[in-house]
Amino acid sequence: MKNLIALALPCFVVTVAVAQPSQKAAADLARNQARVSGGVLQGAAVDNIHTFKGVPYAAPPVGNLRWREPQPAAKWTNLRPATQFGPRAMQLPLFGDMNFRSNGVSEDCLYLNVWTGAKTTSEKRPVLVYFYGGGLVAGDGSEPRYDGESMARRGIVSVTVNYRLGAFGFMAHPELTKESPHHASGNYGLLDQAAAIKWVKDNIAAFGGDPQHITIAGESAGSFSVSAQMASPLSKNLIAGAIGESGSLLGLQPLPALAQAEQAGATWATSLGVGSLAALRALPAQQVLEASGKPGAPRFSAIVDGYLFPQSPKEIFLAGQQAKVPLLVGWNSQESGYQGILGQAAPTVENYRAAVQKNFGDRAAEVLRLYPATTDAEVEQAATDLAGDRFLGYSTWKWADAHANTSGRPVYRYYYARPRPAMTPEMGNATANLAGGVTKGDPNAKPAPPAKGAVHSAEIEYALGNLGSNKVFAWTPDDYQVSKTMQAYFANFIKTGNPNGAGLPTWPALKPGAGGQLLHLDVQTKAVPDQTRDRYLLLEQLATK
Repeated sequence: MKNLIALALPCFVVTVAVAQPSQKAAADLARNQARVSGGVLQGAAVDNIHTFKGVPYAAPPVGNLRWREPQPAAKWTNLRPATQFGPRAMQLPLFGDMNFRSNGVSEDCLYLNVWTGAKTTSEKRPVLVYFYGGGLVAGDGSEPRYDGESMARRGIVSVTVNYRLGAFGFMAHPELTKESPHHASGNYGLLDQAAAIKWVKDNIAAFGGDPQHITIAGESAGSFSVSAQMASPLSKNLIAGAIGESGSLLGLQPLPALAQAEQAGATWATSLGVGSLAALRALPAQQVLEASGKPGAPRFSAIVDGYLFPQSPKEIFLAGQQAKVPLLVGWNSQESGYQGILGQAAPTVENYRAAVQKNFGDRAAEVLRLYPATTDAEVEQAATDLAGDRFLGYSTWKWADAHANTSGRPVYRYYYARPRPAMTPEMGNATANLAGGVTKGDPNAKPAPPAKGAVHSAEIEYALGNLGSNKVFAWTPDDYQVSKTMQAYFANFIKTGNPNGAGLPTWPALKPGAGGQLLHLDVQTKAVPDQTRDRYLLLEQLATK
C-alpha cells in the first residue's frame, strides 16, 4: 500500500511524511480498509479474518471492450464497499448446483476476492491465488468450496479470481486479431487471469501479503489455467510456486492454432446474423450466451495465439521456458467412470476387450497389458483408470514430468484416492455431479451408492479446508483427518515451496525420468513408487502415431 505524499509539502516535514504510510496502512487494516491502486476498499472482518469481496482488477469487458484484452479498472474517490461478491461471468447452468454466492451473472465480471488474517501491511504473508474449475465455461470465485478463510487462518493471504468464460472468454476472430496491438485474439479468460496476477503483485501488500511470494493454484480448468500462466511470458515471472489439481494444457491433443480458431469464430459469428464486429459487440450478452450453447456451436477454449503463448504450452515446458518454480500437482483415482471406455455396456472382460479393440485397433494388446483385467471384477477399475488417464491423467502427468525434467525445481506429485462418504439423508436419492453440485431425481428411487474412488473435483474441499461448507455429504472423522493432512501439505507448500512438515508423512520430490515416488493421499497417506509411467508413454505414442 502506498500513500502518495503531496509534492507541495515543505522539505522539513519529509521525514514525518515518509513514516506516515506504514502507520496509515496498519490503521487501514484495523478498520477493515485496504488502500489499493484504484482507491480505498471497505471490507469486513469475522473472527480476525478480513475479507474484501468484489474487488475490480480490470475494467468491465463490455461494449467495445468485449473481446479485448483486459484494461485497467477505473479509479474511485469515495470509500468503495467490498463486502459482496461481484457478478460471476456469463455462463449457462451446465453443472447442476455449483452453489454460487455471487451477485448474479453479468458480462461485467472481472472481480477478485481477498481473505487475510494480517493485522498490518508489513507482515508479508505468503499469497495463494486460486482459479476455479468448470471447463472454461462455468464456475465462480464465490463458490464456498474455494473460500479463502481456512487458508487465511493458516497465515496465507488467499485470493479467488473471476475470469471470462466460453465465447466471451475464448472466441478468436480475424477482425479481432486485426485490431489487436498484439496481432492475436482469443484467450481472453487467460489474459484476465494474467492481469489478476499482476494486480495481486502490485496490490497484495495492502492486505499484508508478500508480492514476491505468490503461489497460483486451481482445479480442472483452474489447473489448466495454472499450467497456462506458468507457460506464458506475461505471468511466468510473477509467481513463486504453482499447484495443479487434475489437468493441464499439455494434453494428448494439441491446442488449436490461431488461424484455425479464427475460422471457427468467424463461422459462428456469421451464424448469429451480424455483418460486422461492431454489430457483434452490440448484441445483448444473453443472446450471445444462448447462441454459444446451441447444438453445433464451437467449443471455445485455449489456443496458441502467438501472444499469451508464443508456442504451445507443451513446447514451452519441454524447452524449459516456463516459470522455474516448485510445482505441486496430482489427480484423483476416479477422474472418469468406466463408462468413458465401455459406454452403456456392462463391465465384463468380453465387453472391455471389445471396447479397447474398437478404440485402439492394432495397439489394443499393448493397452490391455498396461490396463489389465482378467476377471469381470477387475474390469471396472481397469476401464476407470484408462478413461481417467485419457481425460485428465495424461495431461497432468505430462506437466509434472516435463517440469521435473526441464525446470531444475522440485515437483511433488500426488494421487488422491479418498472417496466421498455417503450423502446426508436430506439429499435423498440425489446424484453427485462432477462439478460438485447434485442432481435430484425420482424421490421414490433408491439413493445412489457412494463413489468407489475419488471422483473429479472431490478433493477441493479437503485441500482448502472447506468440508463444512458442503452440506451434501455426511463427512466423517476420517474425512476431516484427510482434509487436515491435505490442507497442511498445501499450506506448507504455499509458504515454503515444500509440502513437508512436522507430523506429516514424508512426501519426496519426483525424480526426473523413470522411477521416483508420489504421495498416495487417503486415510492412510504414504509415499509409494510410481508404477504408471509406461501407461502415459503409451498413450503419448498412440496420440502421435
